[in-house]
Amino acid sequence: MNEALLAFPDVERLIVDHLKYRPELAGVAVDNRPPANFDGTQQAVLVSRTGGAWVDDLHLDQPLVELEVYGRTKTEAHTVSLSVRAALLQLRGTSYGTAVVTDVVETEAVRWLPDYNRPAGNRYLTTVRLSLRPS
Repeated sequence: MNEALLAFPDVERLIVDHLKYRPELAGVAVDNRPPANFDGTQQAVLVSRTGGAWVDDLHLDQPLVELEVYGRTKTEAHTVSLSVRAALLQLRGTSYGTAVVTDVVETEAVRWLPDYNRPAGNRYLTTVRLSLRPS
């Protein structure tokens, strides 16, 4: 049987593109790598796929994605994290390229986790699992 090749979307870019220009995140750097001279005290959201798998029977890609959210203070980082959390849930039903986001599930909600590589930083982490139906 000769099946057509699947076109998997770049889930990191999907999330970055979804968050980058949201009005509630104005002034927050959103990317899959830290901005230049980043020390953890700037407002930033760093997006990284950390795992997940293709589920053949369901014809779904289910990536795990971690979002590191930084702020000038712990309170600021937490506030940005809550905005990110709400925005991620709005991905359900959206299209990205030829893929559709069928579900977004938090596997770990917003949690405080100091960044020992950036001791001055204030960081919260959230992990989500997306369900993507590629073409």
